[in-house]
Amino acid sequence: MSSHLHRMVGPVIGIGLMSGALVWGGHSLSASGAAAAVASPAAVTAPANGFTEVAKQVTPAVVNITTVMTEKISDGQSLPDELRERMEEFFGKPFGPRGRGQQSPWEHRGPRGGQGSGVIISSDGYILTNNHVIANAREVNVTLPDKREFKGKIVGTDPKTDLAVVKVDAQNLPVVPWGDASKLQVGEYVLAVGNPFGLNSTVTLGIVSAVGRGHMGITQYEDFIQTDAAINPGNSGGALVNTKGELVGINTAIFSQSGGYQGVGFAVSATMAKPIYESLVKTGKVVRGYLGIGIQDLNQDLAKSFHIKDSKGALVSDVKEDSPADQAGLKQGDVITEYQGTPVEDAVVLQRLVTRTPVGSKVPVKVIRDGRERELTVTVGEQPDTTRIARADSSEGDYAFAGVAVQDLDKDTAKELGLKGKPQGVVVTKVEPDSGAEKAGLMPGDVIKEINRQPVKSVKDFEKVSSDVKKGDTVLILINRRGNSLFLSAKV
Repeated sequence: MSSHLHRMVGPVIGIGLMSGALVWGGHSLSASGAAAAVASPAAVTAPANGFTEVAKQVTPAVVNITTVMTEKISDGQSLPDELRERMEEFFGKPFGPRGRGQQSPWEHRGPRGGQGSGVIISSDGYILTNNHVIANAREVNVTLPDKREFKGKIVGTDPKTDLAVVKVDAQNLPVVPWGDASKLQVGEYVLAVGNPFGLNSTVTLGIVSAVGRGHMGITQYEDFIQTDAAINPGNSGGALVNTKGELVGINTAIFSQSGGYQGVGFAVSATMAKPIYESLVKTGKVVRGYLGIGIQDLNQDLAKSFHIKDSKGALVSDVKEDSPADQAGLKQGDVITEYQGTPVEDAVVLQRLVTRTPVGSKVPVKVIRDGRERELTVTVGEQPDTTRIARADSSEGDYAFAGVAVQDLDKDTAKELGLKGKPQGVVVTKVEPDSGAEKAGLMPGDVIKEINRQPVKSVKDFEKVSSDVKKGDTVLILINRRGNSLFLSAKV
């Protein structure tokens, strides 16, 4: 299920303009655990009159957004290869030029525009929505529940979290106040307001299914609230609110095999959305903290290789030269376990912490290096537009050098692979299907740079170092994949 979830969510957010509407699920919530079995506490129920006061408070501040796109996308047109592949994976049929004559999934919103929702955050006309609602729009039209219409101006966008801010020229507008999403608990009631299928001011109800969801592959930076949301076209950018009528999330994506509601929806947490909104309003862009490292999750084999008691923490797979991390003394192979006093469970948690840290802050960082704990102080920099702060990668599996072919890395090959600087390592040219190498996650084009922390600069080095590996040993391999360093660990 987890792999299918990762595969399906991306296409929906990219092509369906979808987000979450929570529906009544008939939930009867009660305490759990052994004590609950004995005490049998009463079920938690909704107020006798439902959530009418919350609905009255919130609906006036959730708007309908329609756009006129700068480029029409329909059957027979040329699409970017990546987008076409995602569409074909989602719909299970050819799309674009190869799918001529088939019904386009874009037709639900009309051939020239898009439709979604937005939340009025300030009374002078600033509106928070999803980036995919207004992406590539040459016109943005905003309609309030009271039928007033405005031309919207795009203040700023952040595709990395799928958020955007639109401004209308108006005063004294109703607003939805910010809530504290960090206090949300699983099982808590939440309401969603939006415009599914153009049905304005639709209010639906559900519960919080999970918080702090990451590793979804929906956006680059993820902090999602999962709900049993009935998500349909037009709800994107709508408000997810708590029972006090406070904004706790912006509905964004669903897991679906059909394109419609299947009970698993995701909203960008207000904890992430609020600072992004404030940054876009203030500067028109998002300023993120930056360390200049590549990171990945630990698994049990990697933890053992780096002398870590458990698999908690973020493994530093790369350190950019002259970056804040480099200047602070962080090294490749360090495991970051604590950042500014907060435990680091995995790479996604560290990514969130770093990107939310004000630029210029001096932050204490605890790492484990060679089995010993150290504390460093890093001065957080500003993330360059072209740099990814942290790629949360994980690979694991059984590894055997049988089944893999390598060759020396020359300048031309390094250039083709997007590698900079002096070529060093051996490039994987072939991986036998079902071999130990394939199970380990090695792919043609990977550049092997180390085996068991021993440098590999040539095929001769590769043969020498790999010959020292005995059957049953755990092998630690450092590779470079498309310019990003990554550790692999498996047993021969």
